[in-house]
Amino acid sequence: MFERIYSLKIFEGIEKETITKIINECKIREYLAWEIIMMEWTESNWEWYIIKSGNVEILIWGQRVAELGSGDIFGEIALLNEENRTATVRAINDLKVFVLNIDHLLDMINNGSNLINKTILSRIEANLSR
Repeated sequence: MFERIYSLKIFEGIEKETITKIINECKIREYLAWEIIMMEWTESNWEWYIIKSGNVEILIWGQRVAELGSGDIFGEIALLNEENRTATVRAINDLKVFVLNIDHLLDMINNGSNLINKTILSRIEANLSR
């Protein structure tokens, strides 16, 4: 398994066994270079992603605002806010992601410390300030 996953900030305060359970339940999805993973303003599909390998670019209003790589997460904001997607995400190269859903997020919140809630809130605040 992808060992770095245990040290991801999103998993702080969560027991290793819980993280392993969550990741083992995840599907792995593959995208080709330049394939669109999600479109800004579209309805959420109730999924969020952890990059297993490859890179993505984050576009807001057509402008590149970030590049993410292995171990980074995306797609959680629409899930948490129950709103449309806040950005377009496109694979820069061939990409593999762990696909998580609302049940995985609830497991994390229910089985973690308050750090998980603070991490999620800080991600929302950072994205809203862009």
